[in-house]
Amino acid sequence: MNLIRLLAALAAAAVLAGCASSEKKSDTLFDLGPSAPRAGARIDAPLPAVVVTDATGSPALESERMVYRLNYADPLQARAYANSRWIANPLELVTQRLKSRLAQTGAKVLGSSDAATNVPILRVQVDDFVHAFSSASQSQGIVVVRASLLNGHALVDQKTFSRASPAPSADASGGARALAASVDAVADDIAAWLSSQHLATR
Repeated sequence: MNLIRLLAALAAAAVLAGCASSEKKSDTLFDLGPSAPRAGARIDAPLPAVVVTDATGSPALESERMVYRLNYADPLQARAYANSRWIANPLELVTQRLKSRLAQTGAKVLGSSDAATNVPILRVQVDDFVHAFSSASQSQGIVVVRASLLNGHALVDQKTFSRASPAPSADASGGARALAASVDAVADDIAAWLSSQHLATR
């Protein structure tokens, strides 16, 4: 009887352990954190008012999943961190931070619904936004953005901006910090580029 009771107790413990392990953990939410002090290229001329449209990108960037790639193993496979996600999708995060960084330069930042005649329009497409591992212990937050500047329907200029910032740790938290640094750097590069255009609102 003692053996039967022992087996029954072990079976019950196994069932309870299985139930506990199957409980869904609450996700850890990440954003880009507070905006860091500007450290990008110098602003040559004060920026005028500019309309910043919502960033666009691939359907994968419309999800709050935190994506990483093991470039040293299989660079074609996009993986997502379990139990970690962005508080908003990367396109929304980039749009918000870009507007914030431009406003720090003194520019009057307008949204699409605030568009006025002859105000320059900045359109941004996010081509890459990923935590990329070059080895098991080394990784970077890579952001690649293609910016188009328009006056009305006329293209003034277009340029691609790319930044890669080292991640302080090989996990979702490290990736979030690295991507935040890269987004800030790209936004500052775009601000300097806009300044070099010497735009004026007519």
